[in-house]
Amino acid sequence: MSEGNEGRRKAAGLGRSAPLLAVLLLLLAGWFGWSAFDQWQQADTGTALEQARDQAVTAVGKAVAEQNAQFARQLEREPVKAALAAGDAEAAANALRETWTGVDEVQVLDATLAAAYADPAAFGYSRLALLELAMSEGKPVARVVRDGNGPRLGLAAPVQLQDRAAVAYVRQPLARLTAVFDMLQSPESAFLGLRQGAFTVVRKGNSGLGGGADALARPVPDTGLRVVAELPDATEGPMGLGTVACAVVAALLALVALLLLVGRKRLPPLRRKAAAEPADGGVTLQQALEQEPLPVAPAPEGTGDDAGEAAPAVPEADAVVPGIFRAYDIRGVVGSELNATVARLVGQAIGSQMQAQGLRDVVVGRDGRLSGPELANALIDGLRRAGCEVIDIGMAPTPVVYFAAYHLRAGSCVAVTGSHNPPDYNGFKIVIGGETLAGEAITALYERIRDGRLHLADAPGSLQQREVIDDYVQRIGDDVQLDRPLKVVADAGNGVAGAVAPQLLEAIGAEVIPLYCEVDGEFPNHHPDPSEPRNLEDLVQMVQRFDADLGVAFDGDGDRLGVVTKDGRIVFADRLLMLFAADVLVRNPGALVIYDVKCTGKLPDYILRNGGSPMMWKTGHSLVKAKMRETDAELAGEMSGHFFFKERWYGFDDGLYAAARLLEILAQREEAPDEVLAELPDAVATPELKVPVAEGTQHAQVALVVAAAQAEDSPFAAARISTIDGLRVDFPDGWGLVRASNTTPVLVLRFEGDDEAALERIKALFREQLQKVLPDVELSF
Repeated sequence: MSEGNEGRRKAAGLGRSAPLLAVLLLLLAGWFGWSAFDQWQQADTGTALEQARDQAVTAVGKAVAEQNAQFARQLEREPVKAALAAGDAEAAANALRETWTGVDEVQVLDATLAAAYADPAAFGYSRLALLELAMSEGKPVARVVRDGNGPRLGLAAPVQLQDRAAVAYVRQPLARLTAVFDMLQSPESAFLGLRQGAFTVVRKGNSGLGGGADALARPVPDTGLRVVAELPDATEGPMGLGTVACAVVAALLALVALLLLVGRKRLPPLRRKAAAEPADGGVTLQQALEQEPLPVAPAPEGTGDDAGEAAPAVPEADAVVPGIFRAYDIRGVVGSELNATVARLVGQAIGSQMQAQGLRDVVVGRDGRLSGPELANALIDGLRRAGCEVIDIGMAPTPVVYFAAYHLRAGSCVAVTGSHNPPDYNGFKIVIGGETLAGEAITALYERIRDGRLHLADAPGSLQQREVIDDYVQRIGDDVQLDRPLKVVADAGNGVAGAVAPQLLEAIGAEVIPLYCEVDGEFPNHHPDPSEPRNLEDLVQMVQRFDADLGVAFDGDGDRLGVVTKDGRIVFADRLLMLFAADVLVRNPGALVIYDVKCTGKLPDYILRNGGSPMMWKTGHSLVKAKMRETDAELAGEMSGHFFFKERWYGFDDGLYAAARLLEILAQREEAPDEVLAELPDAVATPELKVPVAEGTQHAQVALVVAAAQAEDSPFAAARISTIDGLRVDFPDGWGLVRASNTTPVLVLRFEGDDEAALERIKALFREQLQKVLPDVELSF
């Protein structure tokens, strides 16, 4: 067959296949075009939802402010003032109601609230909390309360009833707030709601999306309310392309299909030319490559020994402060050290490290701080840029984030939290492949950002929202149940644990009295750090006022536990660890129990007597978890209130789970809880003492103290010295410790003695040694 005939056959074959190819291209064009339209609709829905949310925040704030102003005006009316001055509470209530339309009920109560506290369950905990809030703030306040067989808008204001303090309470229909949402135009496919704590006051749109809905939440200032919003799961374009890219691809495919259908008859038959004949006198492909070789693309991250080494430097990296990368986590001041740009880079660095380890799935959650939504969204964006598949669980305690990593089989997670730090702090606690990052692993994330070794995926990773708090509560409730009911006051300090603790403790069979369980990122009542005795004063009062069996307190993100007894004693974490150890060792004889250097000297003997193996280790939740993995320990605890249960749990620090296990143990005993706790070996001890030093000098100063203590003429020469974390000196009748904090510029000290004389002697030895070695440091013990 001649070459001409062969060419004509091929041309004819191409002509016959052109319609089929064109149809295929048109189908692809339709797919890409529909994806572009769908993504455009999603973006439009997101914009409309955010506009409706912002309008709701303004409208709800205005409605509440108007009611508070109306309350203040009513209190200034002469009939009301006269009734109050006469000490007639009923007349004052009637006068308040007289010209205030739409009011359900009005009461004027004595400031002692004796009747309310006599039966708080019947009176209503939320109404009681509202009255206490009004008296503490000294002005009218409004909250959603459970009253009159359902949720209502409650208002309260402090008043003077003749010569004694009192509080006025007004109950109104919830329509004062819900009417605001009736007038809003929000997408039906999305969810918009009004929430106070964990209670959803108003729902609008797709209620099926309201499980979490905190990723786009915005607080209504000075109300305790927040407007929550959630979009339906986003669908990405083919190959991860965005709206514009899909539209361009659709147009190009349609154009090529049109050319095939319209122009194929005009195409001349293909003719095969001699191999040596150049086409149109131009250069061949081989010649072109010889003149200008194709550029070599850099290898994608994860393919070399140091993944991403060839990546260009990141311009925004200059905004990242090295000091926020600390021993156990990343933490800094929002605005000056942390912002959305930094969070995005941190997310991309974490994602790059995950990619280098062959990992993609990661859970993200956040605590209740006001900066949380913005930082969490930016972190998620950075993770997705690195190609990670992100599961956003919204606002949740840090241990719930850890739980979600196991429950959803992700293996990695990031909790956006400032822990127990002041409201203007925030940060990130990071787990990659089941390992909590600490020390050099945290520093390595900064080095990735600084050096520009950040992986950028060809297509962004996926994002989905999940609600796991109910699963967390059910998982614990299925395993832990109280043999007898206990009455417990739970103080969340307005931290995120308040969204879970009452529900969890009730699920295991406790009667719960919530204290400061409304999530408020400003922490208006007290600092959420249960290791500081002054932060437990309100809890002690509430336990005694309600005649409760026990009081439990949680830190800002819920991974630490504090406990007080009925008689007002604080039970420090090292003594709680004794109780936990005895319980675990019953089922696991010989098991290893790890404790940190700040724990009581009575603890190792107690563990040994109960058949266990004690091990003292460095302070720091990340370091303790790493040691547990290394040694396969069943239990660990820190003086700060971190407890780690591997037996029946996952081995991460969880203050909520520790509270459940504590109540389980106490409910098994016939004695009262304070009697059980009083049986534990005790000594005369100080709490943690913190001595401020210059920023960044604490480790060097402790090194000087350690060197002096190991000298032959040291007053500690005859004692047992441990230097695994600072300097701990054990004497036959007590011990003392000085170590450098890994989170703040302070020296941390603690002392213990068998009696007051031993305690004072040990303190004096340390004081003398520190004054000699560190003369410029002001000691307060």
